[in-house]
Amino acid sequence: MDIEKDTSLFTADNLAGRQILDFPSSGQCFALVTNRLYQGKESVISSVHTKVKGVSQAGSRIWDTAEYTIPMQGRDTFFVITNIITTEKQTQRVCPEYPIAKYVCSSDKHCVQGRTDSLSNGIQTGKCVQYNATIKTCEVSAWCPVESVKGAPTPALLRSAENFTVLIKNNIHFPKFNYTANNILPKFNITCTFNKITAPTCPIFRLGDILQTTGENFSDMAVQGGIMGIEINWDCNLDKWFHRCSPKYSFRRLDDKTTKDYPGYNFRFAKYFKDANGKEERTLIKAYGIRFDILVFGTAGKFDFVELVVYIGSTLSYFGLAVFIIDFLITSNIFPCCKSPVKEYYYRKKYETMPGPKATVIYVSYVDKPHVILVDKPLDKSLQNIKGQALELQIYPEEFTDTTKHSSQASALAKAQELQPLQSKGQEASSSHRLPSWCCCGKCQQTEALWEQLCCRRKNGTCITASPLFEQLVLSRSTLEFTLLYKEPLLDLNTETLNNRLRHCAYKQYIHWRFGSAELAGRALIPSCCRWKIREAYPSEDGKYSGFKKR
Repeated sequence: MDIEKDTSLFTADNLAGRQILDFPSSGQCFALVTNRLYQGKESVISSVHTKVKGVSQAGSRIWDTAEYTIPMQGRDTFFVITNIITTEKQTQRVCPEYPIAKYVCSSDKHCVQGRTDSLSNGIQTGKCVQYNATIKTCEVSAWCPVESVKGAPTPALLRSAENFTVLIKNNIHFPKFNYTANNILPKFNITCTFNKITAPTCPIFRLGDILQTTGENFSDMAVQGGIMGIEINWDCNLDKWFHRCSPKYSFRRLDDKTTKDYPGYNFRFAKYFKDANGKEERTLIKAYGIRFDILVFGTAGKFDFVELVVYIGSTLSYFGLAVFIIDFLITSNIFPCCKSPVKEYYYRKKYETMPGPKATVIYVSYVDKPHVILVDKPLDKSLQNIKGQALELQIYPEEFTDTTKHSSQASALAKAQELQPLQSKGQEASSSHRLPSWCCCGKCQQTEALWEQLCCRRKNGTCITASPLFEQLVLSRSTLEFTLLYKEPLLDLNTETLNNRLRHCAYKQYIHWRFGSAELAGRALIPSCCRWKIREAYPSEDGKYSGFKKR
């Protein structure tokens, strides 16, 4: 049974796990505070009102606010005229069309009565008439004389408009929090002018400064016009302990100044009059100028317990998913970067092996295998042929001289009694020549009990009993007597039962040597070859031995 270790990814042996979990945790806390993710949010609702001020002289004409400002061309915008082309004293009558290629003619057959198109100034009458001394064009019924096709004047007529100022009044509302504010502060100074450093909250802007901030030249832009954006950002914190709600202004050009198709910004409008005879006439004005679009956006936040709980829950869910993905990447066979040793190491660190509630638990050790083997299921064949599960244990030889280790193992190791059913010495001798099929070292003896059919090796080879260390640690009488006296200094070594005590001590020495853990001692099995080697060295008086007691 495998039980997942909750703290396995936080050990010093797994620093990668610590880096995966600890760093995002601090990052999430940082984001929680700096991005105010514990707050409920609401987008701004806005209204804008503007007032442009300034007077300019162009030739003999004075231009004031009523002259150069035109009613809004859209929502939250204002327009300032910087250049014009005028066609004066137009009346409704017939006259020659402006001479572009498609309207130039030589006779009436080139002109069609009633024809009109998007480039025409009126409706053709069907006549070809003289436009000037050298050119004839189709006659049209229109506002005459028709507008001439020519470029914008250079320099711009109202290039001095860069000194005009605009007051922007912006009212905002956050319905969710029932909060209303505007950009005109209580201590507003009507003589101020916006400056990003010295007056960043002033709502009065000089037009030239707006363009200069974006790297544009007002005189150049004034010739053909353009579109500028004034951005007002409201990033409001409505919590009482850290209340802040004021606008931040920024500017940028919105149209493409590099385009050759319909550059700049212009439109036409007319001013109408009546002459002395009461006949209507007009002045057609093609106005070039700069349109200013005021773009208001923003968000307000206020502490919301539900938002905080949702964020914490989503963060925990994220980390749960992250652990699942990491487990999948490491343990999946489809990722060649995670080789088998890596998977085995990760598995051992993340999961702890626990014995099942009903299965017989046995620990065995082989001299040709580096790990102790756990068998936790009922045996249906020889124990030698059961694969089991490898356990990674640390064995420290120096602990053989640790008196605390000896004393702590005493009670547990005493439970590992002799593992062979009662036999006589004659039976032992008669069975020694028959080699069991499960034996790999050539020293084991026959037994019917499946859990006692165990050799010291997994594969054929030399028996561990042939090792000098086996003789020194397990069979040496002086070593065993020293061990007994170490625990019981007044033990009588001449007692008749000494042989039994030496035999049991040898069992303990072997288990301590090969398993190295007091926790495993009570369920550790000694191989048949080693068990009988110890019995030959320290036999019982009647030649009978008790077997292994299953737990």
